Amino acid sequence: MNEPLIFIRKSSGELEHFSFHKLKKSLQKSGASSKDVNLIIKTITPQLYDGITTKEIYKKAFRLLKKSNRIYASKYSLKRAIFDLGPTGYPFERLVGAILKQKGYKTQVSVQLQGECVTHEIDVLAEKEGNTFTIECKFHSNIKTVSNVKIPLYINSRFLDVQKKWNTNPNKATFLKQGWLVTNTRFTEDAINYGKCVELILLSWNYPKGNGISKNIDAFGLYPITTLTTLTKKEKKRLIESDIILTQELAFASHKLKQLKFPATKIEKIISEAKKLCNSNSF
Repeated sequence: MNEPLIFIRKSSGELEHFSFHKLKKSLQKSGASSKDVNLIIKTITPQLYDGITTKEIYKKAFRLLKKSNRIYASKYSLKRAIFDLGPTGYPFERLVGAILKQKGYKTQVSVQLQGECVTHEIDVLAEKEGNTFTIECKFHSNIKTVSNVKIPLYINSRFLDVQKKWNTNPNKATFLKQGWLVTNTRFTEDAINYGKCVELILLSWNYPKGNGISKNIDAFGLYPITTLTTLTKKEKKRLIESDIILTQELAFASHKLKQLKFPATKIEKIISEAKKLCNSNSF
């Protein structure tokens, strides 16, 4: 298939040549079959025009994918579903804590620690094999927002303040080894270089390559409830306000939905989709 000579508008406002390959790759990542992917692309391509936004292309692809398979549509919507966890950063912190638990860490969310100079609120405290790690989460509701070098500079200074106090305290059973910085968007090149220099672990949507947030979510099936196509925006908000963040928390907890006054027929659909999504990597 020849790619149309069309320029699309990215979220940053920049124009970019439409890439048939990029669209195909993002659809394939959802798990959709080659037949469905090719059909979606064939349907969308004639609808493209100069200046069409990437958001509009996403909406068209999502609608078509949803008709074909709701689970694949849920996985396709993952990046936008993370943004929908806002406006506060707490749900994202819970998601990060869940990823670390799957990696063998003991975790606590929203912990206050005394530093050498001041008290700090740590988003996630993680412990593994005698070492403790402080994880700071920078959640952004806007896809355009990036974390520049000022962010890791600030986070590392906080870590050093806490580390000095922690590692001189004889009552601490573990060694405070390292700081982490996690964001749902991306880091600038300077931020990445600084993180490497001071040994601050950085984790973003697709960094490190092959081991970013998206890869970890897919690997462990830790999909946020905002991916579920059977829920309205209002219902997603109600669940988040009730501290239900992950689909795993819904899959075997119909009583929580009953407590929130969801109709029985709706509960059945929600639970069914949640279970299928959690187990989708075994398809």
